[in-house]
Amino acid sequence: MIIGVLKEVKVGENRVGLIPAFVSTLVKQDHEVIVESTAGDGSGFSDEDYLKAGAVIAENANEVWEKADLIIKVKEPIQSEYDKIRKDQTLFTYFHFAPNVELTDAMINSGAICIAYETVTDNNGKLPLLAPMSAIAGRMSVLVASNLLQKKFGGFGVLPCGVPGVLPSKILILGGGNVGLNAAYIAHGLGADVVVFDNYQPALDRLMNIFKGQVKTAYSTMSNILDHLYDADIVIGAALVVGASTPKLVTRDMLNNMKKGSVIVDVSIDQGGCFETSRPTTHDEPFYEVSGVLHYCVTNMPGAYARTSTISLNNATYPFIEKLANLGIKKALSIDQNLRNGLNICEGSITNQAVATSQGRLATKPEVFLN
Repeated sequence: MIIGVLKEVKVGENRVGLIPAFVSTLVKQDHEVIVESTAGDGSGFSDEDYLKAGAVIAENANEVWEKADLIIKVKEPIQSEYDKIRKDQTLFTYFHFAPNVELTDAMINSGAICIAYETVTDNNGKLPLLAPMSAIAGRMSVLVASNLLQKKFGGFGVLPCGVPGVLPSKILILGGGNVGLNAAYIAHGLGADVVVFDNYQPALDRLMNIFKGQVKTAYSTMSNILDHLYDADIVIGAALVVGASTPKLVTRDMLNNMKKGSVIVDVSIDQGGCFETSRPTTHDEPFYEVSGVLHYCVTNMPGAYARTSTISLNNATYPFIEKLANLGIKKALSIDQNLRNGLNICEGSITNQAVATSQGRLATKPEVFLN
């Protein structure tokens, strides 16, 4: 199989879909890997590293798009890439289709096979390709918010960890999954006053067991959230509904009663965000202010720590990439239910029910295309 690796074109995205170590393994299994020149520079992998691993270096992205059967990316294609995608091609990347009708239409019209990292599962029903980036984004969210609390950014001017004689900041985390757990880990480590909300009791039990009660937990009801929202210094949006748009947990009206200079970090923004006032931002212009509250809504947060993120992501994605390459796309999808759960669009049809429901469309069962 011919496998293509592109240089990411999304603003501030420095990760790369496949690292040299795994390129070498694929080449030894008689696959051809074409890597766009400088694709790995942002993550610390040079063209020379890829050449030593046995890759072919393409001078430009067009060459990769034209030749590759399987495209490995990190982030979803953007508008400038839409017309390069072929109907006989497979894309394996983060798509986050639910809130993005334009992207969904483009991929339907392309006729390509679109396998989304974020809905691939494991044997326990977890999301192994979302987990490593969720961990990084969760940990990063508290660090970013702590920085934005500085007065020079318009923040409230409170040091999250406090000092002797001065109370620490209050941090709310909306969602107790992987993002929320990792955000709580950093927030607790800083010494902040931390409350995590979730409506899944096992997630709350896990947090209680890990932090021995030193991180507070509450069932995610509007009443409970309101009891804590208005005196919070930082609010982390960490809610997730697999494949679907994120529910809005904080409305514009609620925002008006929050502290001026408090900070929102909406890690859920890839799926539409859990704050009514959230809109996607970039690493170049990462935050904005609404009603005196700073909003950080970067859609590719882990790209800021590209080396760590790339290696962690590759560790998770590679077994699936290898299966797709060695078995062929449709055979791999047919025999692996976990990989098939990642199939969101196939040959002009939506094949993920959550995506279809979010956009008011019909879904076709994946098996229709795989038999």
